Amino acid sequence: QVQVAESGGGLVQSGGSLRLSCAISGRARDYKTGATKWLRRAPGKEREFVAGIYWTDESTWYADSVQGRFTISRDDAKNTVSLQMNDLRPEDTAVYYCLVDSKFWGQGTQVTVSS
Repeated sequence: QVQVAESGGGLVQSGGSLRLSCAISGRARDYKTGATKWLRRAPGKEREFVAGIYWTDESTWYADSVQGRFTISRDDAKNTVSLQMNDLRPEDTAVYYCLVDSKFWGQGTQVTVSS
C-alpha cells in the first residue's frame, strides 16, 4: 500500500517562499511509472491542479496561475516530490495535496499567504 504525507506548509507574507514536500512510502513499482501531482483547494473553491511531474523522465507541467513561480521536482532516492513556491500571493492560500499515480492522496498541508 502506498502512503503519502505532505509537509512544509505554514504562514508566509506575500512575496515570500515556501517549500512543500511529499514523502511517499510503499512499493516503488506501484507508482514510479506514473506521475505525482500537487493540487490545492482554496476556501470555498474546487480543488485545482497546481503542478505535476513524471518519475521516469522528470517532465513537468504547471497550471498557468503558478507557471514561473512554482517548481516541482522529485528525488528518486528519497522517494519525495517537492514543490518550491516563490513569490507567493494571497490567492495561493489553500490546502495543498499530493496525489500519487492518480490514486494515492495525502492529508494535505495548509499554506496561508498574508497580504
